[in-house]
Amino acid sequence: MTIVLAGMSVGMMAQDVIQLPAPDKQVDMSLYTALQRRHSVRTYQQREVTGAILAQVLWAACGYNREAEKKITAASAINAQDVVVFVVRKEGAYRFSPDNNTLKKVSSKDLRPLVAGRQTAVASAPVMLVLASDQSKFGGRESGQRLGLLDAGYVSQNIYLACTALGLGTVARATMESEQLAKEMQLGEEFMLTLNHPIGWE
Repeated sequence: MTIVLAGMSVGMMAQDVIQLPAPDKQVDMSLYTALQRRHSVRTYQQREVTGAILAQVLWAACGYNREAEKKITAASAINAQDVVVFVVRKEGAYRFSPDNNTLKKVSSKDLRPLVAGRQTAVASAPVMLVLASDQSKFGGRESGQRLGLLDAGYVSQNIYLACTALGLGTVARATMESEQLAKEMQLGEEFMLTLNHPIGWE
């Protein structure tokens, strides 16, 4: 069952597939203002990030900006589009699909402590985005891991700028309990966890 997500209530997050609202791409802050104001935030208010705002951040991360060609907002080596974004919240973890702007549940557990790792302070963020590189997209190239890390960096910068423009705080992090997190999210061996972004109101 698919439900249109206006907010991020517990009831809605219980669904296996969540239809996000269409992202609003009309944001007042200019790119250069966002670059001037971008900074890392590690403590967050206990205030929900709505589905509408989450949709904006996810579109900026790796949504389609040329839908007919299925080309994404972030640069991607050999157009592999290997980076997959997972949304981790108290109510569970979800995989974002730019194809239909949906979240598909991969875990019903609160995996934020695993994302936080030893930096426990960020575990209170209402949303965490976890970036994984699908190495199968590189066709066995020896450079696949390096290219996956580069692509994750492009997506990460998009997340930073989107959060700044929307008034949210975030920080790019490599720290996380990668092995256990991959197991809980049912990821195959082809996935390499790269970065994560706690997101919330500063």
